[in-house]
Amino acid sequence: MNKLIIIALALSLAACGHSKKKTSDHKSNIDLTAAGATFPLPYYNLAFKTYKDSTGVSVTYGGIGSGGGIRSLKDRIVDFAGSDAYLSEAEMAEMPAPVVHIPTCMGAVVMAYNLPEVKELQLTGDMIADIFLGKITRWNDPRIQQVNPGVTLPDKAVSPVYRSDGSGTTYVFSDYLTKISAPWAENIGTGKALKWPVGIAAKGNPGVAGTISQTPGAIGYIGSEYAFALKIPVAKLQNKAGNFVAPTTESISAAADIEMPADTRTMITDSPIADAYPISCFTWILLYQEQAYKNRPEPLAQATVELLNWLTNPEAQDITTKVHYSPLPASTVKNAKQILKTITYNGQPILK
Repeated sequence: MNKLIIIALALSLAACGHSKKKTSDHKSNIDLTAAGATFPLPYYNLAFKTYKDSTGVSVTYGGIGSGGGIRSLKDRIVDFAGSDAYLSEAEMAEMPAPVVHIPTCMGAVVMAYNLPEVKELQLTGDMIADIFLGKITRWNDPRIQQVNPGVTLPDKAVSPVYRSDGSGTTYVFSDYLTKISAPWAENIGTGKALKWPVGIAAKGNPGVAGTISQTPGAIGYIGSEYAFALKIPVAKLQNKAGNFVAPTTESISAAADIEMPADTRTMITDSPIADAYPISCFTWILLYQEQAYKNRPEPLAQATVELLNWLTNPEAQDITTKVHYSPLPASTVKNAKQILKTITYNGQPILK
């Protein structure tokens, strides 16, 4: 995997801006620039390549974390941003113009661990919280042993690994723990960047995955594809119904069996559905609702919206399961299509 290269690529975004963009309305001359969440990066890499092969439109996406992507969008140096955390009302108000959220796929934040002697592991949400609070420090802690009968847990130090950068994955993870653990809610809370009491810091999902794979006794939260790609085992987690569930296409999709708000801004962690994986989430692409800004040519705006429309189509949604994500529910696709119709250029809808 060369996903770390993508992070380095993003460092040039501020310098290059739209310098490489063509104003021709010929699609093959259009290059789109984006940055943000590393969580959906494997899906975006494959989807954007597929789109380029069929349309000629290329997309340079820098995996710099959701926080970095949102900052880049705020500074108007990218065409769109990727984020696993939706903007709050306060964050929306801080943007220079109205922003819309387009959901692109669903995924799971998994608890990946490095214990070669343990082939299967089960954890509860409060145990995970206490690991990252520094209250559980050994793998053979009686609480972990209690939910893993028949498993020989090693007398080895637990080394939690967390994100050092502003991260939507961190937001999803901490949103789940805030719902599960009162001590976590009181002392840490929910956010893209947190003050961690213990653990090892690493940048991006690739960085956390790499640190876990190289650190005996480590455990950390990452997008499921990163665990599968590096062959790092992941724990089954106890959901709200009391069942221990593995992250699968089916268990992730089950978590989305909710009434979706029209703007799609919602969290689906700690779902009450019996077979739902408890740290499931949507991931979004964020862009300005009015696309005529900063001398932005209309063909560029058109290409951006057409790409996002394609991402919600069956061809793109079918790609999700190839890289361990889940497709959007039909109701979410419907909402996304409605939002796309509200995106304008000089006040006129881009999608006809």
